Amino acid sequence: MKVVFMGTPDFSVPVLRALTARHEVVAVYSQPPRPAGRGKADRPSPVQQAAEALGLPVRHPVNFKTPEAVAAFQALGADIAVVVAYGLILPQVILDAPRLGCLNIHASLLPRWRGAAPIHRAIMAGDAETGICIMQMEAGLDTGPVRLRRAIPIGAEETTADLHDRLSDLGAQMILEALDTMPPATPQAQGETYAAKIDKSEARIDWTRPAEQVDRLIRGLSPFPGAWCLAGDERVKLLRARLAQGQGAPGAHLGGGVIACGTGAVQIVQAQREGKKPASVLDLLRGFSLPETLG
Repeated sequence: MKVVFMGTPDFSVPVLRALTARHEVVAVYSQPPRPAGRGKADRPSPVQQAAEALGLPVRHPVNFKTPEAVAAFQALGADIAVVVAYGLILPQVILDAPRLGCLNIHASLLPRWRGAAPIHRAIMAGDAETGICIMQMEAGLDTGPVRLRRAIPIGAEETTADLHDRLSDLGAQMILEALDTMPPATPQAQGETYAAKIDKSEARIDWTRPAEQVDRLIRGLSPFPGAWCLAGDERVKLLRARLAQGQGAPGAHLGGGVIACGTGAVQIVQAQREGKKPASVLDLLRGFSLPETLG
């Protein structure tokens, strides 16, 4: 098929590579380069970097509100567009332009976790499973009928970073299957939930919560923005954790990186001090004494 690919972050890159190996990718759409790093120089998106390495033309319109942007898209004569974490809402004129419309790769079991942060929210909510849906796009937010759906379990110690990589690879496999077979589109069931964008205000750990909730917050916000607490006057990000035995006053360090919660306790597995690289709890405790109580 003649495919237009539309994506921006790391999550989208395996899909682009899979499509390029089997189909003719006539153009890649991605968000414009953004300031990044200490020098704040403009940095192309991961998708743009991958596309250029593959010799594919890249476009990054600010939106599709101008006749020129719409005409340029229509002129590609694509059979289908594949969209994964692109970052722009597509108007109906764009959704209708390819012969077979637009397919979206969404990292949840729709209608659960429509929206911007489905992987984070699934872990934070304690879901037992998640998955990938290949959805025929329509104007509503992740409301379109589903052509292909596959579930996977969420591991007891899995972080958003871990699950992100597994789902990205699964999406790359499934889109090839979807394009080969174009299974019928099935309307989504009732009972939708929304995965609101992660706000940094959610990231501070409240040690009065049950250990299960604290554990899920740490894993769900890892690596970004990273759940954090105060160790004395220093802000420390907690990147990996597991449930542990123990009890005490909320925030009390019970030894060996085990921290008491409102009920139960969590074991810190990986953490990051300010200005330092992520470290295992053993390495952290060699050069840093956790206070008796974390804030």
